[in-house]
Amino acid sequence: MKFDETTQGLGLRGLQVAPAQAFGAVRLVPLLKEHVREDLRLGTHSFRDRRPHAVGLRGQADAPDVAYCSYIPHAYVLDWTDDGAAVAARGAALTDKRLGLRDVGGVRVLHRMVRREEPGALRFLPLHLAMEGFLSLHFGGPDVAWSEYSRQALSHGLSPRREGSVLGVYVQGLEDAVRMFEVHERQVGCLVFVADALAAMVVFPHPDDYRALHRSLVRDFFGELVYQYAILYDDVPAHRVAVREAEIADLADLRAAITRARADWTAFTAEMAAGVLRESLRWQTIHRAGPFRLRRFMSALRPDEDNHIGEAIVRDSGELEYCKTFRLSAAQVRRAYLLEKLAQNLWDLARTAEALGVTVPALLVRLRNAGFAYLFKEHVLKNLPPGTV
Repeated sequence: MKFDETTQGLGLRGLQVAPAQAFGAVRLVPLLKEHVREDLRLGTHSFRDRRPHAVGLRGQADAPDVAYCSYIPHAYVLDWTDDGAAVAARGAALTDKRLGLRDVGGVRVLHRMVRREEPGALRFLPLHLAMEGFLSLHFGGPDVAWSEYSRQALSHGLSPRREGSVLGVYVQGLEDAVRMFEVHERQVGCLVFVADALAAMVVFPHPDDYRALHRSLVRDFFGELVYQYAILYDDVPAHRVAVREAEIADLADLRAAITRARADWTAFTAEMAAGVLRESLRWQTIHRAGPFRLRRFMSALRPDEDNHIGEAIVRDSGELEYCKTFRLSAAQVRRAYLLEKLAQNLWDLARTAEALGVTVPALLVRLRNAGFAYLFKEHVLKNLPPGTV
């Protein structure tokens, strides 16, 4: 996965933060659009077949060389105009065949993560676009045929590469929260916190798109940590903003107090969601659609911090039009971090160990514990001294 630039986090340009709503350990913070436009709409197309799907990433549509496999409940269809004219979302009107979905040997196969359907229409697979980018991180494996690596690693890289996630319907309290909470008039998204840990950020281009897809949150996938937090914590403390009655003498004072309250809500939310709103993210542009760019991103992969992957559609003016994020678990961060260090040091174990400040045997133990034992010849790991840490 190659990133073309590193920039600050997603930010909230063009969005307003509304007061949070909490249910059990789940806190949803509504995001409202300051100025609603009509030139970008997002529709959904549900796949009724609950079998796992494969997405051909390289090669022919019927016989891909590299494939991504997962449960994929739906696709998004993006409609836009270049001149600012209004457009209507039409994702549900497209057939499986139009979306490039076909049966190949009993498996439901889609061709490409992102596919141009026709002028002004783009099909992509929400969150899977981000996860596929994460899985492809240094997927090719060693660039140099070092003697320690197995024939499989040198010939096929990290194939197969796997990561786990949990459907939102299994995150305790999320389905009830999504069903019960109020949807605001100009709401286009929300920040999802579980035990006040940022689980996801969701933004859609238009309030009507959000209303149609609000309940689809439970069909998104979430990280293992989010699932565990929902089980371990019963509730979250309320964040209350005090308006002192003695300070309110007229409407101007009331307006000023409301402005301060909104600023306080925004600051509180931004602090809790700093991992995607403020911290630097690395980006890769996937497709350009008129004045919009579909991009995926990833945190800097610091093992001692929160890390997220995700995808976004950004207008040329910098406004965020669409976004979905996924919080990585500590184990997922460790795996990606080790791969990055290996790649930065040309997959040379001695150089990588030195960069990490450990011995080569200790590095091999970390790689084995991270699930990368298959990258090495059997004797390399077999000869590790007892008690190596």
